[in-house]
Amino acid sequence: MLSRSLRRAAVGGAATVLLLALAACSGTSGDDGKVSVVTGFYPLQFVTERIGGDHVKVTNLAQPGAEPHDIELKPSQIGEISDAKLVIRFKGVQPQLDDAVGQNAAGHDLDVSTVTPPATGANHRGATEDAGAPDPHVWLDPTRLAAIAGTVSGRLSQLDPDHAADYADNADALLQELTKLDGEYAAGLKQCQRHEIVTSHAAFGYLADRYGLTQIALSGLTPDTEPTPQQLATVAAEAKRLGATTIFFETLVSPKVAETLAAEVGAKTAVLDPLEGLTEGGTGDYLSVMRTNLEALRAALGCA
Repeated sequence: MLSRSLRRAAVGGAATVLLLALAACSGTSGDDGKVSVVTGFYPLQFVTERIGGDHVKVTNLAQPGAEPHDIELKPSQIGEISDAKLVIRFKGVQPQLDDAVGQNAAGHDLDVSTVTPPATGANHRGATEDAGAPDPHVWLDPTRLAAIAGTVSGRLSQLDPDHAADYADNADALLQELTKLDGEYAAGLKQCQRHEIVTSHAAFGYLADRYGLTQIALSGLTPDTEPTPQQLATVAAEAKRLGATTIFFETLVSPKVAETLAAEVGAKTAVLDPLEGLTEGGTGDYLSVMRTNLEALRAALGCA
């Protein structure tokens, strides 16, 4: 179960004021009086919007349909980073954002990798590149995202103490939803015929660790890395040995490699979304996409 104490973390700070001329001291920005927050990619946007509610204005630097790792910042986005009261990032995921924060936003950023540090040696077989690199995909474990949510609530409360109670209440509501989601995953994946998931990208190590699965990945932590013929043959042989029925690919990269592997194995393909960003024109949010992922996993693994 998730700790309710997370929602009250780090509340405090200077009082807000009403005049626009003093907005920089109050933690608000613009004539709407809202706290301006810039986030690096979708899961951080989701958490901030859910906790901040009507009191924050959130700008996500990674647009829907775009792969967030290779973001190239425009001058206007550099300006947004500089003007924001808070920049929320995961150090190492977006190097250009890390550089921009160092040059333009030092001291008013939140690096969530310090909240739930990334593990190395991700839970996967098959791919060998990036084997010792930090895996940033912590948000695919709802309990880790909950820890981030608690810290975001605390920072917003420091910036805008007049609305600290609202931030705490919103964080509490989100933590309850994440607790429920965690329970759904634990129950839904408890009794399955198979416990190995074959993926095109080694993004699901935290999810696998949390729910007793093993990830067999074609490529490492970088989603657009092409596997070598040897890697393809190794994963194909393992998938056949395990009787895998599904090869998973993700939403923001080409499914061609997964389709090639599926044809070799005699399996089908399906989407398993790493939630690095929403698809362009797509609907839903973190919670609904995670539940869609759960149903895809249950079908692939033959869960009761």
